[in-house]
Amino acid sequence: MEPAEEDAGGFPRLIQKKRDGEQLQAAEIRRLVRGVCGGSLQQGQIGALLMAVRLRGMDTGETLALTREMAASGRVLAWPRGWQPRLVDKHSTGGVGDKVSLALAPALAACGCKVPMISGRGLGHTGGTLDKLESIPGFNVSQSPEQMRQILEQVGCCIVGQSDELVPADKVLYSLRDVTATVDSLPLITASILSKKAAENISALVLDVKFGSAALYPTLESARPLAQSLVSVGSQLGIKTAAVLSEMDGPLGQRVGHSLEVLETLECLHGGGPADLRELVTTLGGCLLWQCGAAESAEAGSGCIAAALDDGSALRIFQAMLQAQGVAPSVAQALCTATEEQRYQVLGRARTQEELLAPQDGTVQGILALPIARVLHSLGAGRTRQGQPLNPRVGAELLVTVGQRLRKDQPWLRLHHEAPALEAGAGRALRDALLLSDEPPFAPPPRVRDLLLPPPP
Repeated sequence: MEPAEEDAGGFPRLIQKKRDGEQLQAAEIRRLVRGVCGGSLQQGQIGALLMAVRLRGMDTGETLALTREMAASGRVLAWPRGWQPRLVDKHSTGGVGDKVSLALAPALAACGCKVPMISGRGLGHTGGTLDKLESIPGFNVSQSPEQMRQILEQVGCCIVGQSDELVPADKVLYSLRDVTATVDSLPLITASILSKKAAENISALVLDVKFGSAALYPTLESARPLAQSLVSVGSQLGIKTAAVLSEMDGPLGQRVGHSLEVLETLECLHGGGPADLRELVTTLGGCLLWQCGAAESAEAGSGCIAAALDDGSALRIFQAMLQAQGVAPSVAQALCTATEEQRYQVLGRARTQEELLAPQDGTVQGILALPIARVLHSLGAGRTRQGQPLNPRVGAELLVTVGQRLRKDQPWLRLHHEAPALEAGAGRALRDALLLSDEPPFAPPPRVRDLLLPPPP
């Protein structure tokens, strides 16, 4: 333990030091993180510290020290030695319709990896992986580290929520970043993401860093520093870390909303589904297979992931994961082997399905994800406060793709909701999300725009 006077009286001096743009030493960062977890730092002091970091930044050494201390603030998971180096995970900075984790985890397990995926709930307009899975009757995201190990032994992958034992410092800081307007701080984002991955004790990590109008960063170049920070700090933590920069102007795939995204995941696991979803799943999975030595290159790894989607092995592991995490065998089988109509019977269907029609002829230049997500959020698909229940059946299906030619009055979106009638403002927002032009039809651009690999040793 540090001396008592350092714990209490030293904190204002350390906050002032960062406020004035000075570099904090590793021991000073350790004291601050201990103060956050132990209650020695008052909330006002934590807020002042977060703002000082937001305004003055941290260099790579400080960010690395902060990440290490946050990871060490709780339990670090332990795995059998023989599982190394095939312990892998993926993280996304969040997007609309982003159901990649649901298909990627079982596909990686089918290729010989162990995937202890710790995911989150919806944040703002972004849908959460845990919320999607909880739309499946019986699925239990609360698994102890001992239960996670058992599921990994039996199945090869699990998708769970963050335990109270893991990275308690992040829970405190994360809850205050939103109310202190420090969410977009590069070192704080880096430390928050990587401390949780370090606590997972994985060997390889790939990060899907989103950019676009529905992402934290609007452009590729504005998102690049975060990707570089994550790769640099992750590599220095001893995790083989790569990052993919992917576009998030339009929804990923054709379906948005928790149970609808489960249905689209099942299409992907049957070897079909939207091309952009498959592109991201195979690209991210290919990077991980190459990083952990299971493939000679990222391209070869992508081929292995594609084969697991096409031959049914990823689907079988997904079914086994559902059962291992509480889903009744009959329900898991119905979801994975039945028709879509039978899957709807398992997941439920919203009371109203309402189609929106194209206002004129034109080529689909774009479909904006953010207004669609905001409307769905207002209809019950998201939360306005922590712990608020949501409606997993609320969602939207895109009936067209970017680059496609549309005729006037042709349906382009099907809205699933429970409201008696759609409010005028919501209807306008959805109509404005469809961008039409007089251009000829074209092939949609790829989602993945750049790949950042770890620095050489």
